[in-house]
Amino acid sequence: MAINLAKGQRVEVKLPKFIVGLGWDANASNTGQDFDLDASAFILGENKKLLTDEYFIFYNNLTSPDGAVEHTGDNLTGEGEGDDESIKVDLFKINPQVAEICIVVTIHKAAERHQNFGQVHNSFIRIYNPDNGEELLKYELEEDFSVETAVEFGRIYKRNGEWKFEAVGVGQKGGLEDYLNKYN
Repeated sequence: MAINLAKGQRVEVKLPKFIVGLGWDANASNTGQDFDLDASAFILGENKKLLTDEYFIFYNNLTSPDGAVEHTGDNLTGEGEGDDESIKVDLFKINPQVAEICIVVTIHKAAERHQNFGQVHNSFIRIYNPDNGEELLKYELEEDFSVETAVEFGRIYKRNGEWKFEAVGVGQKGGLEDYLNKYN
Protein backbone atom coordinates (compact mmCIF):
# COMPACT_ATOMS: atom_id res chain seq x y z
CA MET A 1 0.00 0.00 0.00
CA ALA A 2 1.37 3.39 -1.01
CA ILE A 3 2.17 6.14 1.45
CA ASN A 4 0.35 9.34 0.49
CA LEU A 5 2.60 12.26 1.35
CA ALA A 6 1.88 15.85 2.32
CA LYS A 7 4.04 18.78 1.27
CA GLY A 8 7.32 18.76 3.17
CA GLN A 9 6.91 15.19 4.37
CA ARG A 10 9.95 12.91 4.17
CA VAL A 11 10.13 9.13 4.01
CA GLU A 12 12.90 6.59 3.60
CA VAL A 13 13.37 5.05 0.16
CA LYS A 14 13.99 1.39 0.96
CA LEU A 15 14.06 0.03 -2.58
CA PRO A 16 17.37 0.56 -4.43
CA LYS A 17 15.76 0.32 -7.90
CA PHE A 18 12.55 2.24 -8.54
CA ILE A 19 10.70 4.39 -11.03
CA VAL A 20 9.65 7.97 -10.46
CA GLY A 21 6.38 8.48 -12.30
CA LEU A 22 5.03 11.96 -12.94
CA GLY A 23 1.56 12.78 -14.17
CA TRP A 24 -0.67 15.74 -14.93
CA ASP A 25 -3.66 16.87 -16.95
CA ALA A 26 -4.20 20.18 -18.72
CA ASN A 27 -7.41 22.00 -17.78
CA ALA A 28 -10.24 21.98 -20.28
CA SER A 29 -9.77 25.70 -20.96
CA ASN A 30 -7.58 25.76 -24.03
CA THR A 31 -4.85 28.36 -24.56
CA GLY A 32 -4.88 27.64 -28.29
CA GLN A 33 -1.46 26.02 -28.00
CA ASP A 34 -0.26 22.52 -27.22
CA PHE A 35 0.44 21.95 -23.52
CA ASP A 36 3.81 20.18 -23.10
CA LEU A 37 5.18 19.54 -19.63
CA ASP A 38 8.69 18.18 -19.21
CA ALA A 39 10.16 16.18 -16.32
CA SER A 40 13.84 16.65 -15.50
CA ALA A 41 16.26 15.32 -12.91
CA PHE A 42 19.14 17.35 -11.52
CA ILE A 43 21.74 15.00 -10.00
CA LEU A 44 23.59 17.01 -7.39
CA GLY A 45 26.65 16.70 -5.17
CA GLU A 46 26.96 17.82 -1.54
CA ASN A 47 27.33 21.42 -2.78
CA LYS A 48 23.79 21.34 -4.29
CA LYS A 49 25.28 21.69 -7.80
CA LEU A 50 25.27 19.32 -10.79
CA LEU A 51 28.23 16.92 -10.69
CA THR A 52 28.76 17.77 -14.39
CA ASP A 53 26.42 18.94 -17.17
CA GLU A 54 25.85 15.28 -18.12
CA TYR A 55 24.10 14.77 -14.76
CA PHE A 56 21.21 16.97 -15.91
CA ILE A 57 18.66 14.43 -17.18
CA PHE A 58 15.89 15.63 -19.51
CA TYR A 59 14.36 14.94 -22.94
CA ASN A 60 17.67 15.67 -24.75
CA ASN A 61 19.95 13.80 -22.30
CA LEU A 62 18.11 10.67 -21.22
CA THR A 63 20.75 8.81 -19.17
CA SER A 64 23.27 9.85 -16.52
CA PRO A 65 26.95 8.95 -17.11
CA ASP A 66 26.83 6.31 -14.34
CA GLY A 67 23.66 4.78 -15.85
CA ALA A 68 21.81 5.20 -12.53
CA VAL A 69 19.17 7.68 -13.75
CA GLU A 70 17.29 7.23 -17.01
CA HIS A 71 14.48 9.38 -18.44
CA THR A 72 12.13 7.18 -20.49
CA GLY A 73 11.30 9.91 -23.04
CA ASP A 74 9.31 13.04 -23.67
CA ASN A 75 5.50 12.96 -23.64
CA LEU A 76 4.42 15.95 -25.73
CA THR A 77 0.71 15.94 -24.84
CA GLY A 78 0.09 14.49 -21.37
CA GLU A 79 -2.82 12.54 -22.83
CA GLY A 80 -4.07 9.37 -21.19
CA GLU A 81 -4.23 7.94 -17.71
CA GLY A 82 -1.35 7.34 -15.32
CA ASP A 83 2.22 8.55 -15.67
CA ASP A 84 3.01 11.07 -18.37
CA GLU A 85 6.77 10.83 -17.98
CA SER A 86 8.98 8.47 -15.96
CA ILE A 87 12.50 8.44 -14.61
CA LYS A 88 14.15 5.13 -13.69
CA VAL A 89 16.57 5.17 -10.74
CA ASP A 90 19.07 2.49 -9.75
CA LEU A 91 20.85 3.45 -6.53
CA PHE A 92 23.21 0.45 -6.94
CA LYS A 93 24.80 2.28 -9.91
CA ILE A 94 24.74 5.84 -8.56
CA ASN A 95 27.99 7.78 -8.49
CA PRO A 96 29.14 7.91 -4.82
CA GLN A 97 29.48 11.70 -5.10
CA VAL A 98 25.70 12.07 -5.59
CA ALA A 99 23.90 13.52 -2.58
CA GLU A 100 20.56 14.44 -4.16
CA ILE A 101 18.31 13.96 -7.18
CA CYS A 102 15.93 16.88 -7.66
CA ILE A 103 12.82 16.16 -9.78
CA VAL A 104 11.41 19.19 -11.61
CA VAL A 105 8.53 19.63 -14.05
CA THR A 106 8.49 22.65 -16.36
CA ILE A 107 6.11 23.87 -19.04
CA HIS A 108 7.78 23.92 -22.45
CA LYS A 109 7.56 27.41 -24.03
CA ALA A 110 5.35 28.60 -21.15
CA ALA A 111 5.90 32.34 -21.70
CA GLU A 112 5.45 32.10 -25.47
CA ARG A 113 2.25 30.06 -25.08
CA HIS A 114 0.90 32.03 -22.07
CA GLN A 115 0.67 28.89 -19.93
CA ASN A 116 1.20 28.22 -16.22
CA PHE A 117 0.60 25.50 -13.63
CA GLY A 118 -2.74 27.13 -12.74
CA GLN A 119 -3.92 25.47 -15.97
CA VAL A 120 -2.75 22.04 -14.78
CA HIS A 121 -4.61 19.68 -12.47
CA ASN A 122 -4.28 16.11 -11.18
CA SER A 123 -0.49 16.50 -10.97
CA PHE A 124 1.47 13.98 -8.94
CA ILE A 125 4.81 12.32 -8.36
CA ARG A 126 5.01 8.71 -7.29
CA ILE A 127 7.67 6.11 -6.68
CA TYR A 128 6.95 2.51 -7.56
CA ASN A 129 8.61 -0.88 -7.83
CA PRO A 130 9.50 -1.67 -11.48
CA ASP A 131 9.34 -5.42 -10.85
CA ASN A 132 5.72 -5.65 -9.69
CA GLY A 133 4.28 -2.16 -10.26
CA GLU A 134 3.59 -1.69 -6.53
CA GLU A 135 3.26 1.99 -5.69
CA LEU A 136 5.44 2.81 -2.68
CA LEU A 137 4.65 6.47 -2.23
CA LYS A 138 2.70 9.22 -3.91
CA TYR A 139 2.53 12.99 -3.56
CA GLU A 140 -0.36 14.78 -5.21
CA LEU A 141 0.16 18.49 -5.75
CA GLU A 142 -2.91 20.26 -4.41
CA GLU A 143 -1.42 23.73 -4.76
CA ASP A 144 -2.80 26.37 -7.10
CA PHE A 145 0.26 27.53 -9.01
CA SER A 146 -1.57 30.29 -10.86
CA VAL A 147 1.52 32.08 -12.20
CA GLU A 148 4.26 29.48 -11.82
CA THR A 149 5.66 27.79 -14.90
CA ALA A 150 7.95 25.31 -13.13
CA VAL A 151 7.51 23.12 -10.06
CA GLU A 152 10.01 21.16 -8.03
CA PHE A 153 7.88 18.06 -7.37
CA GLY A 154 10.25 16.25 -5.04
CA ARG A 155 13.78 15.28 -4.19
CA ILE A 156 15.57 12.04 -3.40
CA TYR A 157 18.49 12.70 -1.08
CA LYS A 158 21.07 10.84 0.98
CA ARG A 159 21.24 11.47 4.73
CA ASN A 160 23.51 9.43 7.00
CA GLY A 161 23.97 6.80 4.27
CA GLU A 162 20.21 6.31 3.73
CA TRP A 163 18.17 7.53 0.78
CA LYS A 164 15.02 9.52 1.51
CA PHE A 165 12.28 11.23 -0.50
CA GLU A 166 10.88 14.68 0.29
CA ALA A 167 7.62 15.94 -1.18
CA VAL A 168 8.64 19.48 -2.15
CA GLY A 169 5.86 21.07 -4.24
CA VAL A 170 7.50 24.47 -4.70
CA GLY A 171 6.67 26.48 -7.81
CA GLN A 172 8.52 29.29 -9.49
CA LYS A 173 7.92 31.68 -12.32
CA GLY A 174 10.55 30.87 -14.90
CA GLY A 175 11.56 27.70 -16.59
CA LEU A 176 14.18 25.08 -17.06
CA GLU A 177 16.88 27.70 -17.57
CA ASP A 178 16.23 29.07 -14.06
CA TYR A 179 16.81 25.63 -12.57
CA LEU A 180 19.96 25.22 -14.67
CA ASN A 181 21.25 28.52 -13.30
CA LYS A 182 20.39 27.42 -9.75
CA TYR A 183 22.08 24.01 -9.97
CA ASN A 184 24.98 24.71 -12.34
